[in-house]
Amino acid sequence: MFHQARIKLTAWYLVIIMLISLSFSAMIYRGATFELNRIERIQRVRLSFPPRPGIEPEIVEETKRRIALALASLNLIILGVSGAAGYFLAGKTLKPISEMLEDQKKFVSDASHELRTPLTSLKSEIEVNLRDKNLDLRGAKKVLASNLEEVNNLQNLSDKLIKLTRYPKGGNNFLPIKISLSVIAKEATSKVSSLAESKKIEITNKIRNITLEGEKESLVELFVIFLDNAIKYSPRGGNIELTAVKTDSRAVISFVDHGLGIDKEDIPHIFDRFYRGDKSRTKSGVFGYGLGLAIAKQIAERHGGSIKVDSQINKGTVFTVDLPVHQ
Repeated sequence: MFHQARIKLTAWYLVIIMLISLSFSAMIYRGATFELNRIERIQRVRLSFPPRPGIEPEIVEETKRRIALALASLNLIILGVSGAAGYFLAGKTLKPISEMLEDQKKFVSDASHELRTPLTSLKSEIEVNLRDKNLDLRGAKKVLASNLEEVNNLQNLSDKLIKLTRYPKGGNNFLPIKISLSVIAKEATSKVSSLAESKKIEITNKIRNITLEGEKESLVELFVIFLDNAIKYSPRGGNIELTAVKTDSRAVISFVDHGLGIDKEDIPHIFDRFYRGDKSRTKSGVFGYGLGLAIAKQIAERHGGSIKVDSQINKGTVFTVDLPVHQ
């Protein structure tokens, strides 16, 4: 599809360029022949009286043919160069659209795959229990509880998919306001406090009053994602540290945990949507769809920032978020 579109776009480039080129060539040819005819008339008058031929008509016609040939050759060169340049520019023009559509197709495919798993589980469990003639109230409640868990998983997935669409790649269409990182950290810590308490994990917030420009809601979401990940993959009774430093134009925030760590082979892929490492982190029994870090990356990029990861297996992980102070 994109190859055909590229050919068509190249053809349109060529049509426009050649129309302009041929128009200018016609003007040049007309001007040159007019001048030749004018010079011939002047020479006829000046060189003799009574008038006798000045410039031979054959020479004038030959000159006209040479001009026409030169202009035709020039237009052929323009056609060739424009065709190559047009094909290249058409490719550059269509590349972002092609990448966006491929990304969209992959997203739909991955999302469909992830939705299929809990839906299949729900369907199978309901069908099995509907055929069970001995199903009593206690068993029905157990089935409903299991179904509710799957529904919650589906709701969690749909919420994350909505967030991915809210933070599109390369999008920065928000009105930045001055925000204190200490306020963001406090609000994010509050959101994950119940999960931290359930594992007896202490969150040490060392972030002081550093101010930057950004979107508060999405930055709180960014903090929640890293804190939630750190809690999930930290041992019971562990500790998580939040720190931040400010330079003239950047704010660098670090999320430090002492948990399972991430394998080096997985690090280049952890920000890919639906990616889950195959080793220690998946063996921990922690449920997830692999969307949190993808959302975090999009939020950071939306603010003109970046994320760095340092991790060692069974020693811990440090996520460092570098954000500009001014938008």
